[in-house]
Amino acid sequence: MNRPLPFDPIARAAELWEDRIGPAGTMAAVTGLMRVQQIIQSAVDGSLKPHGLTFARYEALVLLTFARNARLPMRVMGERLQLHPTSVTNIVDRLERDGLVKRVPHPTDRRTTLVEITDDGRARREAATAAVTGIDFGLTGLTERQVEQLTDLLTKVRRSSGDFSE
Repeated sequence: MNRPLPFDPIARAAELWEDRIGPAGTMAAVTGLMRVQQIIQSAVDGSLKPHGLTFARYEALVLLTFARNARLPMRVMGERLQLHPTSVTNIVDRLERDGLVKRVPHPTDRRTTLVEITDDGRARREAATAAVTGIDFGLTGLTERQVEQLTDLLTKVRRSSGDFSE
């Protein structure tokens, strides 16, 4: 990470935007959100790297841990992780190569392949979880109540954009 700037570049951009283009509230909020995403991604990646995981692979292990039988069809993994089937295949390929998951045939549907977490996968997920929770997933500087408010606000944006219905 670079040295901190002696000013907030997003606030400065908002002032210039306001002067030259118009209302800057949404621009500043979105730009700030994108920057925070970069900061969080860097922190999470740094905490997962020693465990040989990316966030996508970590999420897949967590998803399998949450599954009733610690296995899911690849199609369901893609739906739950909101990923394209090709991305799921790549994630599973890498996890399988590392011995963290295995592909198993579906007991009643020959067309479906299940992905099952292994004991090594459970252990890696547990260690990685300790790492990411140890840094609060990179989300620092907020109180517990503020984290709840942020989650509520982001959920509203996700819902209104059709990310999910409920």
